[in-house]
Amino acid sequence: MFRHVLVPTDGSDLSAKAVAQAIELAKSVNASVTALHAYPEYHPMILYEYVGPIDAMNRQDYLRAAKSTAERYLADVTKAAEAVGVQANGVALVSDQPHEAIIKAAKKGKCDLIVMASHGRRGVAGLLLGSVTQKVLTHSTIPVLVVR
Repeated sequence: MFRHVLVPTDGSDLSAKAVAQAIELAKSVNASVTALHAYPEYHPMILYEYVGPIDAMNRQDYLRAAKSTAERYLADVTKAAEAVGVQANGVALVSDQPHEAIIKAAKKGKCDLIVMASHGRRGVAGLLLGSVTQKVLTHSTIPVLVVR
Protein backbone atom coordinates (compact mmCIF):
# COMPACT_ATOMS: atom_id res chain seq x y z
CA MET A 1 0.00 0.00 0.00
CA PHE A 2 1.68 3.24 1.14
CA ARG A 3 5.31 3.26 2.22
CA HIS A 4 6.15 6.95 2.57
CA VAL A 5 3.70 9.70 3.56
CA LEU A 6 4.37 13.41 3.19
CA VAL A 7 2.49 15.72 5.56
CA PRO A 8 2.84 19.49 5.19
CA THR A 9 2.45 21.52 8.37
CA ASP A 10 2.04 25.20 9.12
CA GLY A 11 1.74 24.73 12.86
CA SER A 12 -2.01 25.42 12.88
CA ASP A 13 -4.60 23.33 14.71
CA LEU A 14 -5.98 22.23 11.36
CA SER A 15 -2.62 21.00 10.10
CA ALA A 16 -2.16 19.22 13.45
CA LYS A 17 -5.27 17.19 12.58
CA ALA A 18 -3.69 16.21 9.25
CA VAL A 19 -0.44 15.33 11.02
CA ALA A 20 -2.29 13.08 13.46
CA GLN A 21 -4.11 11.35 10.61
CA ALA A 22 -0.89 10.93 8.62
CA ILE A 23 0.89 9.38 11.59
CA GLU A 24 -2.04 7.08 12.37
CA LEU A 25 -2.22 5.94 8.74
CA ALA A 26 1.55 5.47 8.52
CA LYS A 27 1.53 3.37 11.69
CA SER A 28 -1.29 1.17 10.38
CA VAL A 29 0.51 0.38 7.12
CA ASN A 30 4.08 0.44 8.48
CA ALA A 31 5.04 3.52 6.45
CA SER A 32 7.42 6.35 7.23
CA VAL A 33 6.48 10.03 7.44
CA THR A 34 8.16 13.13 6.11
CA ALA A 35 6.93 16.40 7.58
CA LEU A 36 7.28 19.50 5.42
CA HIS A 37 7.17 23.16 6.30
CA ALA A 38 7.47 25.65 3.46
CA TYR A 39 8.08 29.30 4.24
CA PRO A 40 8.20 32.23 1.83
CA GLU A 41 11.27 33.92 0.46
CA TYR A 42 12.39 37.09 2.22
CA HIS A 43 10.74 40.11 0.62
CA PRO A 44 11.94 43.45 1.93
CA MET A 45 9.21 46.01 2.32
CA ILE A 46 9.29 48.98 0.03
CA LEU A 47 8.79 52.03 2.18
CA TYR A 48 6.56 54.69 0.73
CA GLU A 49 6.76 58.18 2.09
CA TYR A 50 3.05 58.35 2.90
CA VAL A 51 3.15 55.16 4.98
CA GLY A 52 5.49 56.54 7.57
CA PRO A 53 8.24 54.71 9.44
CA ILE A 54 7.97 50.94 9.50
CA ASP A 55 10.12 48.57 11.47
CA ALA A 56 11.15 46.16 8.75
CA MET A 57 12.85 42.89 9.58
CA ASN A 58 16.18 42.42 7.86
CA ARG A 59 16.96 39.33 5.79
CA GLN A 60 19.13 37.63 8.47
CA ASP A 61 16.54 38.09 11.21
CA TYR A 62 13.75 36.87 8.93
CA LEU A 63 15.66 33.73 7.89
CA ARG A 64 16.64 32.99 11.48
CA ALA A 65 13.02 33.32 12.64
CA ALA A 66 11.62 31.32 9.70
CA LYS A 67 14.13 28.50 10.18
CA SER A 68 13.51 28.40 13.92
CA THR A 69 9.76 28.21 13.38
CA ALA A 70 10.19 25.47 10.75
CA GLU A 71 12.45 23.46 13.06
CA ARG A 72 9.88 23.70 15.87
CA TYR A 73 6.98 22.58 13.66
CA LEU A 74 8.98 19.72 12.16
CA ALA A 75 10.29 18.58 15.55
CA ASP A 76 6.71 18.42 16.85
CA VAL A 77 5.73 16.11 13.99
CA THR A 78 8.78 13.85 14.18
CA LYS A 79 8.45 13.59 17.96
CA ALA A 80 4.76 12.60 17.69
CA ALA A 81 5.54 10.03 15.00
CA GLU A 82 8.47 8.48 16.81
CA ALA A 83 6.42 8.29 20.03
CA VAL A 84 4.18 5.71 18.33
CA GLY A 85 6.99 3.91 16.51
CA VAL A 86 6.73 5.62 13.13
CA GLN A 87 9.98 6.58 11.42
CA ALA A 88 9.89 10.29 10.59
CA ASN A 89 11.99 13.13 9.32
CA GLY A 90 11.41 16.80 8.58
CA VAL A 91 12.13 19.02 5.60
CA ALA A 92 11.97 22.81 5.42
CA LEU A 93 11.80 24.51 2.03
CA VAL A 94 11.80 28.13 0.98
CA SER A 95 9.08 28.84 -1.56
CA ASP A 96 6.56 31.53 -2.38
CA GLN A 97 4.42 28.79 -3.92
CA PRO A 98 3.76 26.25 -1.15
CA HIS A 99 1.89 23.86 -3.44
CA GLU A 100 4.98 23.60 -5.64
CA ALA A 101 7.18 22.98 -2.59
CA ILE A 102 4.83 20.21 -1.41
CA ILE A 103 4.82 18.45 -4.77
CA LYS A 104 8.59 18.88 -5.18
CA ALA A 105 9.27 17.44 -1.71
CA ALA A 106 6.92 14.51 -2.32
CA LYS A 107 8.64 13.64 -5.60
CA LYS A 108 12.16 14.11 -4.23
CA GLY A 109 11.35 11.98 -1.17
CA LYS A 110 9.66 9.31 -3.31
CA CYS A 111 6.49 9.70 -1.24
CA ASP A 112 3.49 7.76 -2.41
CA LEU A 113 0.87 9.75 -0.48
CA ILE A 114 0.40 13.36 0.57
CA VAL A 115 -1.82 13.97 3.61
CA MET A 116 -2.81 17.57 4.12
CA ALA A 117 -5.41 19.79 5.69
CA SER A 118 -7.96 22.00 3.99
CA HIS A 119 -9.90 24.90 5.43
CA GLY A 120 -12.70 24.05 3.02
CA ARG A 121 -13.07 27.59 1.70
CA ARG A 122 -15.53 27.76 -1.15
CA GLY A 123 -17.12 30.30 -3.39
CA VAL A 124 -15.64 33.79 -3.50
CA ALA A 125 -13.41 33.21 -0.45
CA GLY A 126 -11.89 30.12 -2.06
CA LEU A 127 -11.50 31.91 -5.37
CA LEU A 128 -9.89 35.01 -3.90
CA LEU A 129 -7.75 33.35 -1.26
CA GLY A 130 -6.85 30.34 -3.34
CA SER A 131 -6.20 27.02 -1.75
CA VAL A 132 -2.84 25.34 -1.39
CA THR A 133 -4.69 22.04 -1.05
CA GLN A 134 -6.68 22.66 -4.22
CA LYS A 135 -3.49 23.49 -6.12
CA VAL A 136 -1.80 20.32 -4.86
CA LEU A 137 -4.84 18.28 -5.87
CA THR A 138 -4.78 19.88 -9.32
CA HIS A 139 -1.05 19.53 -10.02
CA SER A 140 0.09 16.42 -8.13
CA THR A 141 0.41 13.01 -9.73
CA ILE A 142 0.82 11.56 -6.23
CA PRO A 143 -2.40 10.65 -4.37
CA VAL A 144 -3.59 13.27 -1.87
CA LEU A 145 -5.65 12.59 1.25
CA VAL A 146 -7.42 15.74 2.44
CA VAL A 147 -8.26 16.15 6.13
CA ARG A 148 -10.92 18.64 7.21
